[in-house]
Amino acid sequence: MAIEIERKFLVRGTSYREAAFSSYEIRQGYIAHENGRSVRVRITDKEAILTIKGPSDSRGMSRYEWNHPIPIKDALELLDLKQNGAIEKRRYLVHSGPHVFEIDEFYGENEGLVIAEVELGSEDEIFEKPGFIGKEVTGDHRYYNAFLATNPYKTWKRE
Repeated sequence: MAIEIERKFLVRGTSYREAAFSSYEIRQGYIAHENGRSVRVRITDKEAILTIKGPSDSRGMSRYEWNHPIPIKDALELLDLKQNGAIEKRRYLVHSGPHVFEIDEFYGENEGLVIAEVELGSEDEIFEKPGFIGKEVTGDHRYYNAFLATNPYKTWKRE
């Protein structure tokens, strides 16, 4: 079973753009989302992927994840089956020590939200935080893409 272990952070500033070694567009939608489980279709500049995710553990750090490449034509058809809105974002990839941070700059109804994620080999793995890393939001369901598809960032009351 493939277990994804990741931590999420809000991002300060835009220095991640200059630090990025790569970036690409992402469009994704959720065919199903219930009780922390989801079926997602994602299309990037070069590929399409069907993903099934299980519920997160109690800390919100680990969860089952299965990914399978599919033809872009099929992914476009599957997006027609999505529940609620689509997620649109640009992903920037930034090296930090031996890790790569994925920084998602959201568009559309989630514009203004920028989240960084780092995948880890274990929940207690140590990693270097780049200077643009802000508050940790690991385990906060509001920052899951499936939640953002139904509850866009622009509609949130600010803390």
